[in-house]
Amino acid sequence: MNIALDMMGGDYAPLEAVKGIIKCLPELPTDTILQLIGREDDISNLLAEHHLNGHRQLQVIHAPEVIGYNEHPVKALKEKKQSSIAVGFGLLAAGKTDAFASAGNTGAMLVGSMFALKTTEGVLRPTIGTIIPRENGKAGLLLDAGFNTDCKPENLNQFAIMGAAYSNIIWGIDNPRVGLLNVGEEEGKGNILAQAAYPLLKENTAINFIGNIEGRDVLEDKADVIVCDGFTGNIILKLLESLHPITKRQEIHHPYFDRFNFEQYGGIPVLGIEKPVIIAHGVSQAEAFSNIILSAVRIIETDFLNKLKGKF
Repeated sequence: MNIALDMMGGDYAPLEAVKGIIKCLPELPTDTILQLIGREDDISNLLAEHHLNGHRQLQVIHAPEVIGYNEHPVKALKEKKQSSIAVGFGLLAAGKTDAFASAGNTGAMLVGSMFALKTTEGVLRPTIGTIIPRENGKAGLLLDAGFNTDCKPENLNQFAIMGAAYSNIIWGIDNPRVGLLNVGEEEGKGNILAQAAYPLLKENTAINFIGNIEGRDVLEDKADVIVCDGFTGNIILKLLESLHPITKRQEIHHPYFDRFNFEQYGGIPVLGIEKPVIIAHGVSQAEAFSNIILSAVRIIETDFLNKLKGKF
């Protein structure tokens, strides 16, 4: 299998990307080729420094341009066709790689996912989720985490199907419990979106819908998948991301709070598009880059996207 990695994406790339590659190489299937996209000289020099030049599982693909974090996604992708992100999507669309991962400009990654690739047949809008660490050691999936700030009830219903499929196929959770994020447990609570989404989820025989989930339930093991609009989901994501640095600054040491370190998870794939695209945090370092790659391997090995198509 081939996995394309944006070597220029992220605050600490390409050095931390190379360190991440070193970390995950022993765990990669022997037939895996990592296609390292970016400025060839920069990448080759770092590979040489870490004694990886000429490694049979590494292939450097030159992309002289970089899309910065402050650039407009659509404009940048149109004007910088030799950027690492544009080249990565080109490889994926042409079938020359099996997955593409980046910690670069999130907007450009989302735009590329929508316009360089096809949406899974039947899916109204792709979505992206975030992992929620639970106190009992388990993890939940919340989606949408910011891809779709405005949603219709039908979108939440499909997010539930995609989230449940991910939890089942990738995490091995049997019959995942799906909850709707709301301001109360009772049916009929919430805004217009929540009130309209509830009956759709309740009647959906493809999921195990358990009803409404309140904010106090997000960190509890009450649902395996929580669905909401991307505006709400992104606020929760950013709130949870603040916990790990706060505990470190306050010198609070506890295994549970350590699980809020996003580096452990790497990235989550965009759900609802035809090929694997994994978006990671911009401040990703070695562990995150390693987990990004291993996540891509898992998605390919489980044939997740083809199995997801059957859900629609």
